[in-house]
Amino acid sequence: MTRASRSTPARDRAPSDGPAVAVEGLSKRFEETVALDDVSFEVRPGELFGFIGPDGAGKTTLFRILTTLLLPGEGTARVLGLDVVDDLWELRRRVGYMPGRFSLYPDLSVEENLAFFASVFGTTVDAEYDVIAPIYEQIEPFRERRAGALSGGMKQKLALSCALVHRPDILVLDEPTTGVDAVSRLEFWELLAELGEGGLTIVVSTPYMDEADRCDRVALIQKGRILDVDAPAAVVGRYPLPLLAVRAGDRDRYRLIRVLRDLPHAHSVYPFGASLHYADERRGADPEALAAEVRGHLEEEGLRDVEVVPISAGIEDSFMELMRAPEGAETS
Repeated sequence: MTRASRSTPARDRAPSDGPAVAVEGLSKRFEETVALDDVSFEVRPGELFGFIGPDGAGKTTLFRILTTLLLPGEGTARVLGLDVVDDLWELRRRVGYMPGRFSLYPDLSVEENLAFFASVFGTTVDAEYDVIAPIYEQIEPFRERRAGALSGGMKQKLALSCALVHRPDILVLDEPTTGVDAVSRLEFWELLAELGEGGLTIVVSTPYMDEADRCDRVALIQKGRILDVDAPAAVVGRYPLPLLAVRAGDRDRYRLIRVLRDLPHAHSVYPFGASLHYADERRGADPEALAAEVRGHLEEEGLRDVEVVPISAGIEDSFMELMRAPEGAETS
């Protein structure tokens, strides 16, 4: 089999002064259910842009609209300068889409699936091998194995190869790391970073807050509304309150939550792994003095050997705070 050299350049991507994705006032309803509510955002060319939010936040509905599989209810959406309704056939040639559920043919082999998707776009695996090689080479030894018999991580790489085989100008990936092990998640994000270094625009969604830092910018989305859009560090930097991590024995955990929530200046208390994150409403308070004060209150309530330490907010803390904020309110 003769293949193009791995160093063969991908199709030239025409530079653009406009955004790779431009969405304005986008809404979508399914009977009484509001899936998207007045969503507006832009994705810059060459950006790795992440949508971060839980199941049911509206991510899949949004991605299906961006890839021309659903019609918007209200508002507009343009991808690569093309309208998702008026220019759908031209847009479909230029978008690589990886849906949230594994959607390849389980009874076809790895090689057969890839050949099929290449043929749909009028090309071949040989002609496009250079663009998929960094991913496909990892699963090529199993090219005769049925796709349905692959592990989660290998299915993920096959689906990504199929999304890339026609050299798209933008990748849209809906929760590509859901349901795979931690090592496969890490490997997948490393592959996305490598693709992004080549100038490919990537729009990806995930329910995992810890994956936000892998993106250039993120949109936090909940119940069909975007809560914030910015670089992950900038989103976290706007967290407005002093924050403490509080830990006690497992038997005291429920009581600890109740005592913390009853403190006179408690703003919020949420479980985070083995710790509780306590946010105090007194903005600008000294974190060390606040930790000592909270520790003293807990000891007065009979909670001994409790660890209380000041911490910096993470993206999940910011997400929870934005969910609490009244619509249109500032958090800083």
